[in-house]
Amino acid sequence: MIESKALFIFEMANNHQGNVEHGLRIIREFKEVSKNFDFNFAFKLQYRNLDTFIHPEFKNNKDFKFVKRFSDTRLKEEEFKILRDELDRLNFISICTPFDEESVDLIEKHKYHIIKIGSCSFNDWPLLERIVKTDKPVIASTAGIELEDIDRVVNFFKNRNREISLMHCVAEYPTKPGNLQLNQIDLFKNRYKDIKVGYSTHEEPTDYTSIKIAIAKGAVIFEKHIGINTDEITLNAYSATPAQVYEWLNSAKEAFHMCGIKDERYKFTEKEINDLKALRRGIFARKDIKKGELIGTDNIFYAIPSIPGQIQANDASKYKYYYASTDIETNKPVMEKDVSTNDTREIVHSYISEVIELLKKSKTVVPYNTKSELSHHYGIERFIEYGATIIDCINREYCKKIIVLLPGQKHPGHFHKLKEETFNVIYGDLSIDLGGNIKTYGRGDMILVERNMPHSFTTDKGVVFEEISTTHYLDDSFYDDVKIMENRDRKTEVYLTKDIL
Repeated sequence: MIESKALFIFEMANNHQGNVEHGLRIIREFKEVSKNFDFNFAFKLQYRNLDTFIHPEFKNNKDFKFVKRFSDTRLKEEEFKILRDELDRLNFISICTPFDEESVDLIEKHKYHIIKIGSCSFNDWPLLERIVKTDKPVIASTAGIELEDIDRVVNFFKNRNREISLMHCVAEYPTKPGNLQLNQIDLFKNRYKDIKVGYSTHEEPTDYTSIKIAIAKGAVIFEKHIGINTDEITLNAYSATPAQVYEWLNSAKEAFHMCGIKDERYKFTEKEINDLKALRRGIFARKDIKKGELIGTDNIFYAIPSIPGQIQANDASKYKYYYASTDIETNKPVMEKDVSTNDTREIVHSYISEVIELLKKSKTVVPYNTKSELSHHYGIERFIEYGATIIDCINREYCKKIIVLLPGQKHPGHFHKLKEETFNVIYGDLSIDLGGNIKTYGRGDMILVERNMPHSFTTDKGVVFEEISTTHYLDDSFYDDVKIMENRDRKTEVYLTKDIL
């Protein structure tokens, strides 16, 4: 398995120069570099069966640069095995890139942990058919590969229950900063959500910025060509020395540190919290507040500076009610110790969930951009007993509302002086008391409520009905119970339409 911790791959390629001792030196020196960092580290070799990989007529043709390169750096199987064993001794994850089917055989024989597919072989189907028969995870580079081909290869491995990871890669050696195309990491992460995405680097060895960007974009596997200069050996323009790799890894370490934790909210520092509190407005008494009085918008104001222990504007909420537990003088701060609190958020959300379910069951269409409110005549705690959910659809010379009552809910007796109403039952049962005449109605029934007509209503199993009326006016509801008329906080605005449109 490819572990969840970031994996850094050292790609030796042919930088062993066909000299097993030089290859061992590279492995050992980069092991020393890796000791300074808490990452997973892998070392990658490349296998080619040169006897069949190169066409017979080109085996001695050094005009073709890759023929010369591969021939001049050739190692025997037993020499590759020495390098492979050194990877185990130094606890590297071992990775190998095969360029032909015979090399896959050798990878299995040498028991590598992971197979890497180079970009040039990405859709080499005969080679892929051989690789997929192994039991090894696959990492595949994607330089120069069309998206449709990437889809096909990803599905090829997934359909056979083989683990595959993708590496964004640009096959320019070295790659100029303007050609790095690091946004491809986002493309891969969004398109292939269930596989790991990495970054195979070919930029200048002294470029320590692109690794930070790749990490910030969510890459978790990183590959870099590495090697060691000697008096006889000069590295190519895209391979990094141990010193350069140290700086590259250090840059990665800084990037992970800057990016912080993933998939959860970070823990705030005490300094951050205190700095924010110093900028937040505190709640102050606009006028004298008596013990037991509800603390609301009509008797408070918000201002800085606040003091420790003071209730702040950030603590105010339509779901939270504060009651003075002692007298509070004008302009004095409202302190946490001087109030009792009733937080209704959870109970309101439970009511909203029930209302939404009833609307869904009734197949009621709720128009966009509607205003909704819970009307709780005796407080939100008694909403399930007395109250209604009111959805305002239109209020012009004509008015439409959708009214929802939950099972057993009652709407107390009242009348209107200015507006006339017609109720149209959409779903459920509605029992109405019209001036002492009680009758129960069902779906499709319409009920006229004239001006000044006392009425109340309730439901047994729950009801949804339309209220069609003339213009709605504030303060045009006159309740039988004077306590309701005195309760100025009997409405809580809520948002319903996102879940039921």
